[in-house]
Amino acid sequence: MLCSQVCQVAVRGGSYREPGSTGERGDAPARGGRAGPGGARADDTQEQRPVSRSPPEKTRPLALLPANGCGGLAELLLRHGACAGVPNGAGHTPMDCALQAVQDAPNWEPEVLFSALLDYGAQPVRPELLKYCANFPRALEVLLNAYPCVPSCDTWVDSVLPELWQEHEAFYSSALCMVNQPRRLQHLARLAVRSQLGSRCRQAATRLPLPPLLRDYLLLRVEGRIQ
Repeated sequence: MLCSQVCQVAVRGGSYREPGSTGERGDAPARGGRAGPGGARADDTQEQRPVSRSPPEKTRPLALLPANGCGGLAELLLRHGACAGVPNGAGHTPMDCALQAVQDAPNWEPEVLFSALLDYGAQPVRPELLKYCANFPRALEVLLNAYPCVPSCDTWVDSVLPELWQEHEAFYSSALCMVNQPRRLQHLARLAVRSQLGSRCRQAATRLPLPPLLRDYLLLRVEGRIQ
């Protein structure tokens, strides 16, 4: 139900409003006040205090998607103006929310959401947060390829399940071998192009005259190892 509601709102270009929330108009009841001389109310003479406003509500659905396993819907919201790097009222970015919820929604592909956020301008995650997706090798590969150099694995390597390490040993071993090692020139060129395109990376990549394999590589295609 949530996915369908958010999808309809995104297509209309509007903002999602949670049930029971109030709008900007017609919400505040009329305040009574004793009329003073000249018909002015006492409330009108008081100094108005600045009203603190939360971030735009159109950023809310993007933060709600990870907990509901709606990774494929993220690109739709991002295409219609959702901000990939704007924090919510609690100070968490959509990427932070995705990392914290990655284990709460089974049977989904977090790498789809991670790559979409990165393609639309999200910054690489802080290395200490990689532990949340240590048991999702495809998602971890996407996040590691957002760095010019693979950071230390100490924060996540002990979190990998033994049976998962055995199944994806080629990937995990390649990640360990590349810690603090120079990346290939091809990878550095990829990051340079992505940095130049910024939040337009995914949309621009579809318009560039690139072979399909090169376009997929630019968009952090999963290869099963870190090179």
